[in-house]
Amino acid sequence: MITGLAHLAIAVPDLERAIRRFSDDFGLTYSGCEEVQSAQTSTAFFPLPATHIELVYPLHNSGPIRKYLDRQGRGGLHHICFSSDDIEADVERLRALDYEFLSAEPQTGAHGSRVIFIHPRSCDGVLVELTQPANSVPVDDTT
Repeated sequence: MITGLAHLAIAVPDLERAIRRFSDDFGLTYSGCEEVQSAQTSTAFFPLPATHIELVYPLHNSGPIRKYLDRQGRGGLHHICFSSDDIEADVERLRALDYEFLSAEPQTGAHGSRVIFIHPRSCDGVLVELTQPANSVPVDDTT
């Protein structure tokens, strides 16, 4: 089940400048950066109560974020992400409702979480990510 808003991801053309903006100018606490090889991004995190802001930058100057920045000509809101307590069940439920996903199965994302993206065609032009934290295991209550 979808349990909340996990983060808003902002594609940025200059990661260091964006980190300074969010930490120095906006006064947000910077909690570190992580390279996510599977997504070809460097991600910087700014946790906020109940959610966090995620800045995404093209790792090795390639991948989907590089294409997004080239297409846009600037940074901007890249996607919204919803938390899930059972990503497999949510994917199955949404596929039954004809949602189109960008991959066949969830993949490993930042912090070891499991993630999958819904194609913008299925969500009025908005790229939507579902994430299940690494330490969140669905409960099998059939036993």
